[in-house]
Amino acid sequence: MATQIEEISNISMDEFHNEVLPRGKPLVIRGFVNDWPMVQAARTSPEAFCNYVKRFDRGLDVNTVYGPPSTKGRIFYNADMSDLNSRIEQKKLGASLDFLLKNLIVDPAPTLAIQSVVIERYLPGMQLENRLSLVSEKVEPRIWIGNKTTVAAHFDTSDNIACCVAGTRRFTLFPTEQIENLYIGPFEFTPSGATVSMVDFDAPDHTRFPKFQQALDNAYQADLEPGDIIFIPYMWWHHVKATSDFNALVNYWWNFNKPSFGDPRNAMLYSILALRDLSPQQLEAWKKLFNFYVFNSDPHANEHIPSTARGILGKITPDIMTSLKTTLIKALNRIM
Repeated sequence: MATQIEEISNISMDEFHNEVLPRGKPLVIRGFVNDWPMVQAARTSPEAFCNYVKRFDRGLDVNTVYGPPSTKGRIFYNADMSDLNSRIEQKKLGASLDFLLKNLIVDPAPTLAIQSVVIERYLPGMQLENRLSLVSEKVEPRIWIGNKTTVAAHFDTSDNIACCVAGTRRFTLFPTEQIENLYIGPFEFTPSGATVSMVDFDAPDHTRFPKFQQALDNAYQADLEPGDIIFIPYMWWHHVKATSDFNALVNYWWNFNKPSFGDPRNAMLYSILALRDLSPQQLEAWKKLFNFYVFNSDPHANEHIPSTARGILGKITPDIMTSLKTTLIKALNRIM
């Protein structure tokens, strides 16, 4: 059985940033956004929620996933992984909301998921009426709307707060180290841009995925209702199942790292290319170098080098950053 995620009923912004973030564990805050107008509209009815959203709609096309009833809401690959089981299109938000309402009583309904819509751009003004006090106003809220959809376990390179505003959702979370037990799919071709677990959580094949039970033994879980929010720490795997006929969620991603340093996933991809096929002895040697130069937390490790001569081993200045990027670009060009 999964461990229930810790729950509280209230928290201040200072407490969240000084206590919750450094701990790096998931947290559910019950009823934290109960006063949001969109939550109150959703509690009235799906129609009331859709009418509320349409007040702010600029009429732009948004990312929308459509799938036949046979997908049962699971946004995933087809049987032989030659394609996805759903199609991703740019559609008008209002038309998709009408589609959801029309299919509320259909069982099984076609899959529809309006995904990652930046509220300030596509629904300007909505964020002013529905504020989250735990994050900076610079963090852009995004809205996700759909029916009974399932998003496979994946991770984000950001901290994340997800606010359940309509319907109910089950979140199943795993610490980063459970990757070896989650049976992750390919990098290059994914349902939504992030690598995902290949396991069907509703009907896990323990013969094909024998270590998945170990992941479940280390899982954390929570069921959210409208008004509840959940904090998902940086790079924690999370599987999200919308369990109502109509669902909506608003989330906030943020990362305190400087964006000029680049996405760590790119470094990992290049490392796979450069290191994976080396001999075991060579890999072990590189593992030691990576541990020393990349993962070493000792602040005094390079004090034997004068501060003016440390280069990339010291403070990363704009000049060092430019020089390093030039070196990497040249190296990549040589292997193409």
